Amino acid sequence: MSQKLKFAVIGGGSWATAIAKMLCVNCDEIAWYMRNQDAIDHLKTHHHNPNYLSSVEFNPNKLRLTTDINEAVAFADYIIFAIPSAFLNDEMSKLTASLEGKVIFSAIKGIVPETSLIVGEHFNDTYDIPFENIGVITGPCHAEEVALERLSYLTIACGDSQKAKIMAAALSSDYIKTKISDDIIGSEYAAMLKNIYAIAAGIAHGLGYGDNFQSVLMSNSIREMKKFIRKVHKMKRNINNSAYLGDLLVTGYSVFSRNRMFGNMIGKGYTVKSAQMEMNMVAEGYYAAKSAHRLNEKLEAKTPIINAVYDVLYEGKEAKKVFRKLTEKLD
Repeated sequence: MSQKLKFAVIGGGSWATAIAKMLCVNCDEIAWYMRNQDAIDHLKTHHHNPNYLSSVEFNPNKLRLTTDINEAVAFADYIIFAIPSAFLNDEMSKLTASLEGKVIFSAIKGIVPETSLIVGEHFNDTYDIPFENIGVITGPCHAEEVALERLSYLTIACGDSQKAKIMAAALSSDYIKTKISDDIIGSEYAAMLKNIYAIAAGIAHGLGYGDNFQSVLMSNSIREMKKFIRKVHKMKRNINNSAYLGDLLVTGYSVFSRNRMFGNMIGKGYTVKSAQMEMNMVAEGYYAAKSAHRLNEKLEAKTPIINAVYDVLYEGKEAKKVFRKLTEKLD
């Protein structure tokens, strides 16, 4: 069935590139929107994205490359958004093509700053997309390991299980295993929150804390995540499943994790701005920390780790002092 449906990827970064690679295994043609015309020209000539996952070679005959988001949206039945949440509003402001009848899947692991909503809720609230036409693609899965074709797992969450199965079939391969979930809100919040905890893990590493503390930090993080998500959307879920705990662990520990890398630089004394400039990549957890902290002022969940990351990133507090206090609140 997925062969007959058309898919589009919105975004030109590493995760968008990884998703395009996955889709090309099962689809005859996909639309791929990216802002950078030079990257498109390079892809057409040299068959790889010059800026991200350059080891991935594409068959250009399978790619409908465009710098016009409207062309990609008009082409596809299923549209996967894989751009930083901070830039979603700007990209959507260019859209004139209709989203009516389109199935929207978010591979964005963050909160839209302008509305303080996760992406699924944002599309429902802002563009009147029904929740049965909204889905989420979460890990545990790093784009870099997809590029290397190392065995990886994805969780596909959607209110309509049939649409989740279609997306799962389109992304599956010998090295990509997929699982279906009906917890669209919880999965998306988990994907956002784990980036904040990965920044915390990075800060701790940068400050010189060892593996023993990291294990305590991660075990407290999953419990904190459970409390937060339960306040947002109460339903029966196993927080130890891969979409929650697995995604948290890989983001908190992996050398590929840009959020951990960002936190590590902060722990070593970089300013937020200097760390962002040196990375030249977006760490979603930076934006998520502010949104989650603001949201939790209403939810009132007990979130000492989120609070600590927020204090370091946005209140300008010294990481060493903040984390010394945090160690007293963990168990």
